[in-house]
Amino acid sequence: MSEIAVVGAGLMGHGIALVLALGGHAVRLTDSRPETLARVPELMASALDTLREAGAVAAEWTPERLGRAVRLTPDLGETVAGAELVIEAITENPEAKRALFGELDRLCGPETRIASNTSYLDVFPLIPEARQARALVMHWYTPPYIVDLVDVVPGPRTDPAVIEEARRLVLGLGQVPIVLARFIPGYVANRIQSAISAEVYHLLDEGIASAREIDDAIVHGLALRIPILGHLAKADFTGIELLRHALANASYSPPAARTQSASIDALVAEGRTGVMAGRGFFDWGGRDPAELFRDRDRRLLALKQAMRQVGRMEGR
Repeated sequence: MSEIAVVGAGLMGHGIALVLALGGHAVRLTDSRPETLARVPELMASALDTLREAGAVAAEWTPERLGRAVRLTPDLGETVAGAELVIEAITENPEAKRALFGELDRLCGPETRIASNTSYLDVFPLIPEARQARALVMHWYTPPYIVDLVDVVPGPRTDPAVIEEARRLVLGLGQVPIVLARFIPGYVANRIQSAISAEVYHLLDEGIASAREIDDAIVHGLALRIPILGHLAKADFTGIELLRHALANASYSPPAARTQSASIDALVAEGRTGVMAGRGFFDWGGRDPAELFRDRDRRLLALKQAMRQVGRMEGR
């Protein structure tokens, strides 16, 4: 896209603008608070320095070049004029968003795509009816210039072609789009994180383990495997039948937890019981299970060594 406007220059907005600029797009960035907009050059320069030090961006990306790629404009009308895509990244306040969408409806051309970076709000009822076909959610995670995940979510009347455009845009940034079938608060990653948080606070409140012990369990148990396998590929290696029995017999699950999964039952009925069967949640391409286990183990060992080298941020 030739011109992308970002409205809201706070924690997420300036980071999204940085990602877009590094991806080769011309960006205009605005904020209703002059003091927030004034901090943007320093914040983006600092983030750019970190990326350059890590070799994540070319050395040619200087603060001066970035300043040419991201234009800061205090006026909303000037920011969005002629933009093909406007990304809303303001406060999670429904009335503030409703007011902004009304302004965007007045200021933007009829073909302009309007995307919201909202984390939990269903913004589609707040967007004028005439904009619904070109309205969507594009939700980044902080810091957006390091975390590659982007949720791409349609509204009830969003044109599928608009979603495909957004998906291709995210891919062009070198990031990972997750296209949801419909809006659900928190999307995928945040909902999983919320479920983890609920159990963590339960363990703390019951005095089962200390904060350090809980984080040790996450870092040395969950976190080691998740980057390599995710959750469902890990289930394929564990075995779907075993997981079904564990789900039915679990005595430690929270009261609201499921004891049965229609998805797991369907896989077992089809004989898709995981890596040993060649298929589970995923098709493992007819590869020998022993080869798959060796491949997994090599990757886990490489990650374990890298984690030890990088080190861990720990409090006292």
